[in-house]
Amino acid sequence: MLAFTSGPAAVRRRPATGLLYLVISGLLWGTGGLTGSLLGRVAGLSAIAVAACRLTAGGVLVVGYLTVSGRAWPSGRAAWTRIIVIGLLAALYQSCYFIAVSLTSVPLATLVTIGAAPVIVLGAERVTGRPGGRLAVVTTGLAVTGLGLLVGLPAGFRETAVLASAGLAVLAAAGFAAVTLTSSRPVPGLDDLTMTGFGFTIGGLILMPAAQLAGGIAFRPGPAAIGLLIALGAGPTAVAYTLYFRGLRTAAASTATRLTLLEPLTGSILAALLLGERLSPTGIAGAAIIGAAVILTVQADRGGTLPGGGLTPEGADRVGGDDGGDAQPCFRRQGLTQDHQADERGEHGVDAHEDPEIAGRNPAQRQQVGEERHGRGQDAGGGRARQRGRRRRVPDQDRDPGRHEDQRGQGRGRRRPLRAGQAAADLPVEQDVAGPARGRQ
Repeated sequence: MLAFTSGPAAVRRRPATGLLYLVISGLLWGTGGLTGSLLGRVAGLSAIAVAACRLTAGGVLVVGYLTVSGRAWPSGRAAWTRIIVIGLLAALYQSCYFIAVSLTSVPLATLVTIGAAPVIVLGAERVTGRPGGRLAVVTTGLAVTGLGLLVGLPAGFRETAVLASAGLAVLAAAGFAAVTLTSSRPVPGLDDLTMTGFGFTIGGLILMPAAQLAGGIAFRPGPAAIGLLIALGAGPTAVAYTLYFRGLRTAAASTATRLTLLEPLTGSILAALLLGERLSPTGIAGAAIIGAAVILTVQADRGGTLPGGGLTPEGADRVGGDDGGDAQPCFRRQGLTQDHQADERGEHGVDAHEDPEIAGRNPAQRQQVGEERHGRGQDAGGGRARQRGRRRRVPDQDRDPGRHEDQRGQGRGRRRPLRAGQAAADLPVEQDVAGPARGRQ
């Protein structure tokens, strides 16, 4: 589906690619409000029923694609634990958001939910010491301010209803923030598409009883309703969330949540173009501020790479695997710890003088290389080993003090007679030992 590269070229492109995924996901989410409202009218569904159908349809579409394409289903406790957690959190924030909408209105629930999520994630990153990118606080403030001007504050609701709706909207924002922070740490062996498919299928099935209690799921099938359901499940759900999770591999979580403000901006523009709704001057100013915040966010976080291909501190902290599978984001402290542990296990213990032909081989392969060299008449230890052998000290010279005296005497021109049974020293030893003796005189 999506192609990824590795190596130096991929490292230079990763931050920009992740930001592109996040921008596309925000734009696709902006089409979800219009598509969902049309589906509710055509099929006769309540808001929470639309959310349940959306999650279920998106998850089933992805699972069907995985099955048809022959891709393996997730396996292992860690993978299924992550899938269940994502499903539960998705059901939580979807249900809280739509209950908040039912208590007051869409503008208030949208303002609190989408405005609070970046603030929660940014606070969590500051507490945990994770990088939030440059200008994070400034762009977050701009985005929330623009959202307030774009959506506006509704009037005519009781204070208790407003408080209850705001509380549920904050809970929905916390659920979405938890999904973002959790997904920023991928599980080995679990890719983003698989997590989206199975997680949202579980989340949609969990929402079905709540939708039944809220007014039932009296789906009126028809070509228009089925087409809208497929469109809602495919674009704003399956594709958008997969790209969002993929973008979290290389972008900070706070950056991702700030870019979600493209959703209300896109929704307002589509409503003005397709439904004839007009934006007030205040709404236009808010849309402009959101656009400026998005541009600043992208420009600031594109600083993850330097012109020469190197990484800035922010980019070095965020860059992770880009294989679309089980790669992990790499943090400096975590990388140093892993290297130290690997050194202790001997995985990185490469001898600087080790023969390149046998470096990195297991004992059986080393023995095979030695036999091949022996057959060619070469030293199995390699050239460097022979060179080190020439520089080694003579084994017996430390054990026979008289031999030193004999050699020093020879260096002075006085050759002493050898003792009985003592072998004459070979010429290389005399040159090797007597040479330094002459140099000390």
